[in-house]
Amino acid sequence: MSHAIHHHLGISTNEVPFSRPTTPGAHPPQIGFVGLGAMGYVMSRNIANYRANHPGGFVPLLVWNRSVSKAEKLQKELGEDKIRIAQDLGQIATECDIIITNLASDDVVKNVYQQFQEALLKNKPTKNKIFVETSTVYPTLAGELDALISSVPHCHLITSPVFGPPAAADKAQLIIVLSGDYRSKKEVAYLLVPAVGRKVYDLGGNLEKACTFKLIGNSMIMGMLEVMAESFTMAEKSGVGAETAYNLIKDMMPAPPLVNYGNRMLHDHFDGSEGFAIDGGIKDATHVRRLTNEHNSPMPLIDIVHQHMLTARALQENNKREGVQQFDTLDWSAMIAGARVAAGMDGFNSQTHPRVQKLD
Repeated sequence: MSHAIHHHLGISTNEVPFSRPTTPGAHPPQIGFVGLGAMGYVMSRNIANYRANHPGGFVPLLVWNRSVSKAEKLQKELGEDKIRIAQDLGQIATECDIIITNLASDDVVKNVYQQFQEALLKNKPTKNKIFVETSTVYPTLAGELDALISSVPHCHLITSPVFGPPAAADKAQLIIVLSGDYRSKKEVAYLLVPAVGRKVYDLGGNLEKACTFKLIGNSMIMGMLEVMAESFTMAEKSGVGAETAYNLIKDMMPAPPLVNYGNRMLHDHFDGSEGFAIDGGIKDATHVRRLTNEHNSPMPLIDIVHQHMLTARALQENNKREGVQQFDTLDWSAMIAGARVAAGMDGFNSQTHPRVQKLD
């Protein structure tokens, strides 16, 4: 049946590198989701909608978020038949069979898993539980989380960071990376594809590998954005025009991240509430720089990315003090502000730059 569903949705079973899980038992699994930020909100929504129409049965998704208003918004959008709101993290840990977390920082992730452990040691499970950590964290944190979770009987952790912006999550087009226990990965892969993602990379049993690969992938994206930011700035300064440079991207390198973030740079659309917040980008760049030190593998472009995102955030903080900021939170495409300022231009407002005169 799972094969038929994937085929109907246009997803090759080769995109999920595991055989189909065994037929589920009499009761469908209770799934919990923690963290309803820009990514978590749409991921949890897609899981709830997909499971509600899945022939294996469905119970409402149990969700928790630090600010309950987001959980209430999700419940209002989908209905109480698809979403239940947990009172605390202990309820998520004890009631759910599969717990998915998507959180903003390493410190928050660790704190949440400490609360999971505390609740489960008081009420030890009698059947298997799978914890699925989808945040972007430093690889060594995976071992700390595993120590917390594996101290509880029948509990397994897998790391499962995802590639793609909220817009890709909204369309269930994320790329999912998995590391950890094989049987757990098998269950989770068929839960997440095609509900939230289109393909799974299996990186084996070492929990750190998926986290490492996520940082490597993000370094590729950050590097491409930096090159694009510098090229757009040079195009403006030289009189060619950033729009001409952007058109070349669309014609020769039309990768979705380049087209999306290039459009943001071109039109100064730096609203982080609709994209990837720059604080997250700075955190990821910091992790990558730490990784380069640990493995003696220099990535000098990421050093520049880090500097330019810090520059953008500093400009934003100054604008806030003066009450002239345009956005509450910057998207990481605002790193172009660093290249612009270095070239003597306005960081956030391209309308102040000399305009290219188009010939008839």
